[in-house]
Amino acid sequence: MSTRALRPCGRLDRHVVGLFLASYATAFLIVVGLFLVLDMASNLNDFLAPRAGRAAPTSAIVRYYALSVPFLYVQLSPFVTMVAGLFSVARLVRHQETVAAMAAGVSLRRLLAPLLLCGALCGAGSWFLREGLSGRPLESREALLHLLERKEPERVVGNLWVRDGKGGVAHLDKLRPAVGSPSRAVVEGFEAQLMNAREWTTVKADAAIWDSERRAWKLVNGTRRAMHGQGGVEAIERLEGMEFSPGLALSYHRARAAPLELSFEQTLELSRRDPDNTDYQTLLQYQFTFPLANFVLLLVGLPLLLRHERGQGGRGVLLAALCALLYFCTDFVCRTLGLEGTLQPELAAWLPVLLFGAFGLALYDGIRT
Repeated sequence: MSTRALRPCGRLDRHVVGLFLASYATAFLIVVGLFLVLDMASNLNDFLAPRAGRAAPTSAIVRYYALSVPFLYVQLSPFVTMVAGLFSVARLVRHQETVAAMAAGVSLRRLLAPLLLCGALCGAGSWFLREGLSGRPLESREALLHLLERKEPERVVGNLWVRDGKGGVAHLDKLRPAVGSPSRAVVEGFEAQLMNAREWTTVKADAAIWDSERRAWKLVNGTRRAMHGQGGVEAIERLEGMEFSPGLALSYHRARAAPLELSFEQTLELSRRDPDNTDYQTLLQYQFTFPLANFVLLLVGLPLLLRHERGQGGRGVLLAALCALLYFCTDFVCRTLGLEGTLQPELAAWLPVLLFGAFGLALYDGIRT
């Protein structure tokens, strides 16, 4: 084999990366398609069933599952990456390309290097994809799910609490994220305790309407009074002293109902407003460690497959699958302990990555050359 073929992005690397990309497409269809079918099998009947004489349109079901594909991929990307890596190595072994590489003086560690690099890139890609999906796509998917489950075209989120990072807190009795045309968010029943002019004040309103141009809340029958002192009740038209958007209010709801769907930016804002909340601190660390599973699972799975002789690849695949299952079990337990405050947020998020990463490095270093 020529020296040119061993250079980064040379012929060998391009060949291995080509195998990985083809295997990745297959793994994506298998893993994401399987979970999509399982979700449809468990929920499709409920989506189609009428409720209170109303039924969800079929187009809403199609749009919901079309939007669900990228979200499922983000959640399952480590599995997709690991399966793609195993498929790629299995093809190399089946065609005896690993034997040819070693005969030409190329170590198996060098042969696997492009696959590990692809795993790292897949992890980074899943992180950026999660951030891109956190805005309008996520809100649209949640609105469609509300329509399919409750058969109500208008989404209403109740009993929300929002903090401002300075000790102030607001309670939203009901939030309608999009009302009217053009769409605008409306809060029914608003009350807040805020620090204003060096004193605590209470703000109440029958309703609050979001002004997207001024990025402020217009209050309906809004009043403000000092919590201590002799000041009277003052009528106000806009909320002052506290800044939050409808999207941030939905992030608080998401943190309570589906915290793993929060993006890094949303989690960072929640933790900034409530720095003592261990849930947000744990989730903030988890935003970094979850994409790393793409790399860690490859680091563990590929050496396990290569440790077995030709014809015994099934045993290596089984061991790699068991290691992946053990990783996510460990990750789940540590994350739960972190959310409960039993483990420090950093330890809860990074312990599975460090343990399995060290194990993978030991396996990778032990590959025969």
